[in-house]
Amino acid sequence: MLAPLAGITGGRTRGTVDEWGRFVDRKSHIHLVSDSTGETLNAMINAALAQFEGVDVQLHSYALVRTEHQLTRALDHIAMAPGLVFFTLASIALRQKLIARCDALLIDCLDVLEGPVATLGRFLGKAETHRVGRQHEVDQRYLNRIEALNFTIQHDDGQSLDTIDEAEVILVGASRTSKTPTCVYLAIRGVRAANIPLVPGMVLPPVLLREKRPLIVGLWVSPDRLVQVRRNRLTSMGEARDTDYVDLDAVRAEIAATRKLFEQRDWPSIDVSRRSIEETAAAVTNLLAERQESGRGAGPAP
Repeated sequence: MLAPLAGITGGRTRGTVDEWGRFVDRKSHIHLVSDSTGETLNAMINAALAQFEGVDVQLHSYALVRTEHQLTRALDHIAMAPGLVFFTLASIALRQKLIARCDALLIDCLDVLEGPVATLGRFLGKAETHRVGRQHEVDQRYLNRIEALNFTIQHDDGQSLDTIDEAEVILVGASRTSKTPTCVYLAIRGVRAANIPLVPGMVLPPVLLREKRPLIVGLWVSPDRLVQVRRNRLTSMGEARDTDYVDLDAVRAEIAATRKLFEQRDWPSIDVSRRSIEETAAAVTNLLAERQESGRGAGPAP
């Protein structure tokens, strides 16, 4: 007979106690073992988990596992909370040790890169190098991403307008339409992104009227959603007064004006009301690719 257990902390928040007083864990455990930062593995598994609703899963991440001692420690933790193991290990010896221990524990494990790497090897006609963390090496692409991030920080919220023509993308929109986080996300992927807020009653920066090289994209949110976001923002700042900033009629007029501007200037626009930052950034990237393919605009100024 099992009885509900209350008051458990430290991650084990759901479970039962059997008739002998032993804890029985009801949470599903997934273990992610990587010899690098674990970003690739975490992204893949979270994307897969997003397809399942109503599941109670606890993820355990073990990054930079590059020695037998480090792997042993990870495996000891896995043995304490058995579940499913996903891994990316370049070392053949570490792979074999992990697989053997999981087999002994009767735990399923999967090398998530084995299939793609094998397929690429056949396609390219080359063998894998088994080098650890090669995707994170400091190469020119990495340096370009850092440069793009610095550029985006310097050109956030309408700053440094004198050099904004060096941007690949300029995001415009009303306050709290996800311009800054979208720009940062784009910059991490190597896109020089800037953003300029559109404020009611303020003259549009002349730079937006003359720029031809950067792709200008308008972001807008449904008025109801924007009021909610702005109210939450004011509450977090300890501000309780009602102003036009959160007045529904005023916000409706503000959004209508920004959308009219987008149409007048022939700027592509994106409704971000129910989009995640990643989805918005992907839409902007698609617009940028289409523009470059059509030959309109050549990216950042030389």
